[in-house]
Amino acid sequence: MDLIDTHLHLIQRDVTGHAWTRNEPALAGRDFTLDDARRLYGGRVRGSIFMEVDADDFQAESRWIAGLVRQGELLGQIANCRPETDDGFEPWLDECADLGVVGMRRILHTVADDVSTTETFRANVRRIGGRGLPFDMNFLGRTLPIAYDLAAACPDMTFVLDHCGTPDIAGGDMDPWREGMARLASLPHVNVKLSGISAYAPPGEGDPVTLRPWIDHLFETFGPERIVWGSDWPVVNLGRGLPAWLDVTEAVLRDLSADERAAVGWKNAERIYKVNTGLT
Repeated sequence: MDLIDTHLHLIQRDVTGHAWTRNEPALAGRDFTLDDARRLYGGRVRGSIFMEVDADDFQAESRWIAGLVRQGELLGQIANCRPETDDGFEPWLDECADLGVVGMRRILHTVADDVSTTETFRANVRRIGGRGLPFDMNFLGRTLPIAYDLAAACPDMTFVLDHCGTPDIAGGDMDPWREGMARLASLPHVNVKLSGISAYAPPGEGDPVTLRPWIDHLFETFGPERIVWGSDWPVVNLGRGLPAWLDVTEAVLRDLSADERAAVGWKNAERIYKVNTGLT
């Protein structure tokens, strides 16, 4: 496989702190480094884009990661932002221009449902698009109609829906998620990230058989030309871990044509995040 990881988290607690991990035994109390990730990649991933990980100090996080980008250790980073407020927003975009930022994200599945519905939020997301950057968005499967409204209100930029739209695989209710994904796919400027879903399966069941119906719907609605891949490491440890997720990925990509595998594996990442992967 030729994979570019568009969703790699790194945690160095003395730099940023991550209070949200304290109640997650698989993540609490340790750092997660680039060397750790590369060992787990096992030669199956060719390059990585850092994804912000809800740090206590998200600006310190981005400044730290910028050093790894400048050293050529990462292709770029997707930085945290707060579009819900104008306070400091434009200066942060200005600074991000020098930090190797290739996209922005605001986690939305852990805040009130109406955060992204204000005109302030949407206007600031449009400012992100005006800088030529895509916006990664996290929504729960039940809130995909809100994701649609946000993307529809910002038609002149690129969106990436993280973690396959966060389906409730353990709950087994596919219909609301299925309908929400189909509606989002009708917007041509929305892409989706094949990532994270093994953590939403019942414990121990994040295998290809369990995940395949959900992944198949992803391909049926968005098509390989609008899907990127991500590891979601180390959050993937809440499921069966990164090597197992790579095995699932390999099983899925095996059924695609060579051109489709390249699109999902790295070409779409180049297009969306404007990075040079060095792959041909």
